[in-house]
Amino acid sequence: MPDPPLRRATALTAIAVLPAAAEHPDVSAPGAAPVLVAGGTGDPATPYGGAEKTADALGGGAGVRLTYEGRGTAPAAVGTPGCATPSAAALWTATYRGRERSALEKPQLRWHPARFSTGCAAGCAICLPWPDRPSRPDAEDRRGGASMMRFFRVAASAVAAVLVAGCGAGSSDGGGGDGLSPPAGLPASLTGQELDWGRCGAASDGPAPGDGWQCATLEVPLNHAKPKGATMDVELIRGRSTGGPGERVGSLLLNFGGPGASGVAYLPGYGDLLSTLRERYDLVSFDPRGVGSSEGVRCRDDEEIQAAESVDTTPDTAAEERAYFEDAADFGRGCAQDAGEVLGHIATTDTARDMDLMRHVLGDRTLHYLGFSYGTELGGVYAHLFPGNVGRMVLDAVVDPTADTVGQARNQTLGFQRALDAYLESTGQDPEKGSQRIADLLKKIDAEPLRTSTDRELTETSALTGLIQPLYGERSWPALTGALEAAERGDGSGLLKLADEYNERDSSGHYGTVTHAQRAISCSDDRRRPTPEQARKLLPGFRKISPVFGAYMAWDTAGWCHDWPVAGRFDTPEVSAPGADPILLVGNTGDPATPYEGTRRMAEELGEGVGVQLTWKGEGHTAYGSGSECVDSTVESYLLDGTVPKNGKVCAS
Repeated sequence: MPDPPLRRATALTAIAVLPAAAEHPDVSAPGAAPVLVAGGTGDPATPYGGAEKTADALGGGAGVRLTYEGRGTAPAAVGTPGCATPSAAALWTATYRGRERSALEKPQLRWHPARFSTGCAAGCAICLPWPDRPSRPDAEDRRGGASMMRFFRVAASAVAAVLVAGCGAGSSDGGGGDGLSPPAGLPASLTGQELDWGRCGAASDGPAPGDGWQCATLEVPLNHAKPKGATMDVELIRGRSTGGPGERVGSLLLNFGGPGASGVAYLPGYGDLLSTLRERYDLVSFDPRGVGSSEGVRCRDDEEIQAAESVDTTPDTAAEERAYFEDAADFGRGCAQDAGEVLGHIATTDTARDMDLMRHVLGDRTLHYLGFSYGTELGGVYAHLFPGNVGRMVLDAVVDPTADTVGQARNQTLGFQRALDAYLESTGQDPEKGSQRIADLLKKIDAEPLRTSTDRELTETSALTGLIQPLYGERSWPALTGALEAAERGDGSGLLKLADEYNERDSSGHYGTVTHAQRAISCSDDRRRPTPEQARKLLPGFRKISPVFGAYMAWDTAGWCHDWPVAGRFDTPEVSAPGADPILLVGNTGDPATPYEGTRRMAEELGEGVGVQLTWKGEGHTAYGSGSECVDSTVESYLLDGTVPKNGKVCAS
C-alpha cells in the first residue's frame, strides 16, 4: 500500500534541521509550498551541512535555505517580511520507519538577536517536534542469565588505588539562579525546579551513605526531543563544600564510568580520595538514566544470571554458537521487558543533556566535571553538545572516540594483553610463554569446568572474568597469582571469587546490576552491530593480538548487542568541541580497559586548543588517586585554581 499523500502546507513552513536517528525520516514533499530550512554555521548538535541535505531531500524547489550565522543550535527562523505571526501554523509530515507522523503546532515565537544571511535583522524562532518513535512490542518471556560483559567500567579498586530543537539564547524560561541561561527548549517546569536535598536512603544494591551526604531527585524529559512530554527522575547525591566563605568554585559533577556505575552508591566511598577537591567544590554525582535509582535496568534475576555462567562465550561448535546468540537475544528481551519505554532513552546523548539541566538547576554557569573511563566519553559528548558551557573538565582513562564496536573490542584486547604481559613480567615469567600457558589452562576449563569450594563450577567464561578483574589495578596482582596457581592444581575457587567481585555477586548469591545497565546503555549507543559471520572473520586477527582474550573479544563484537530491541545512535561518538575551554585528558600508559592511545585521539577529535594531554607511566585503570603525586597535584591545580598544565606533560611516577 503506498504512503498517503503529504498534506499541502498553506503557509511557509519552517523546519529545524534535526539530528539523524538510526533511520532518516522521509521528508520529500514535491509540490509543497516553500519550506524554510534553517541551518546554523556554528551548530554543534546538527552540523550546518544538514540544512543543504534537507533542502535537497524536500525536492521540487520546495526547500528554501536560511543560514543562521551564529554559534549554538540554530532556531528554525522564519525570515518572511515582518516574520511569522502567532496565528501561523507549521505543518511537518514525515514518514518514520514506515509510519506516517504529522505535527500541527502553533509557532513558539522567541526573540533572537542574531542576523541571518537573508538580511532579516531579527529572527522569530519556531520549535517543531521530532516525530514519535513507533511503539515497540511487549517483550517475550525470558530465560537464562547474563553471560557476556564488556570491560569498560571503573572497578572499585581502580579508582581507589534533544536534541532540544530550537529556541536559542534569550529564552525567558526561568530557574537555576539569577542571570543563568537555561537549557534551550526545556519548559520552565523543568528549568525552574528546585532540588529538595535531604537525607539519602539506601543506594541501589548498597547501604545508605552516612552523614555529610544529601540526595535529591531531578526531573528530566523522558525524550529530550519532546521536552514537554513525559518525564522521568534522575537521582543525585552531593557533599557540600568544606571550604570557608568565598572559597567555593561551584559544583563538581563526577561520573565513575561503566557505563552503569551508580554515582549515588560510589561517591561516598571516595570521600577521602576527593577531600582536597571538596574544599572548593560541592561534590555531586548521580545515577544516569537506566542506572540504580534512575529507572535502573535489571535484565535478569539472580537465578537466571547464575544459570548463564554455563553459556560458552567462545563457541567452538554450531550448537555452542547457537546457544551463545540465543542467550544474547534473550538478555535484550529481558531488558526490554524490565525497562519498557525507558530503554529507548538511555543513550549517552540523553544523559549528556540531563547533565546540562543539572548544571543549570545546581546554579552553575559552566559545568565543572571529573569523568573516569566511560565518563570520559560522556564528558566528550557533553562538550560537543554544549561547548560554551564547559568549565574545568578532567577526563581520566580516556575512551577512544574514533573507535567503533570492532575498534573498541580490538583496543581492549590489546590493552588487557598489555596488562597481562606486565603482570607476567612482574612475576619473572616470559609474557609470551606465560600467556600461552594461561590460554592452555582456559582450553582445559572450557572442556571440563573446575571444581570450587562452593556448589558452582568455574567455567571458561567465569575464568576469563576472573582474569580480567585483577588486571584493573596492580594492587590486585597477588590475588591473581594465587588464583592461577590454584586453578592449575584443579581448584577454581580463586578465579571464581574474582569473577564474583566483578559481577557484584555477594555471599547470598545476589548480583549487582552494573553489567546490565552497561550493556543496555552501550547498545543504545552502538549503531554498528557485526553479524556472527563478521565476528568469525575477526577471530584470527584478535587471537594474534591476544591468545588469552582474543577469541572472547571477537565473538563479543556480535554477541554484545545481538538482536537488541532498540536501534543504536551512532557508529562513534561525536566529541568535537571547537571554542570550548581547555579539557584536561589524563592517560595511563598501562591502562588495560582504555588504552593510552585513546588520549591522543580524544585530543585530536576535541579540536585544536581544547584537549590538554597529561601522561602517567603507570599500571592499572585510571590515574587520579592511584598513587602518583604528580598526577594528583596536576589535576587538583587545574580543578581548584584553573592552572592549565603544559600540553604533553609526563608524570613518571
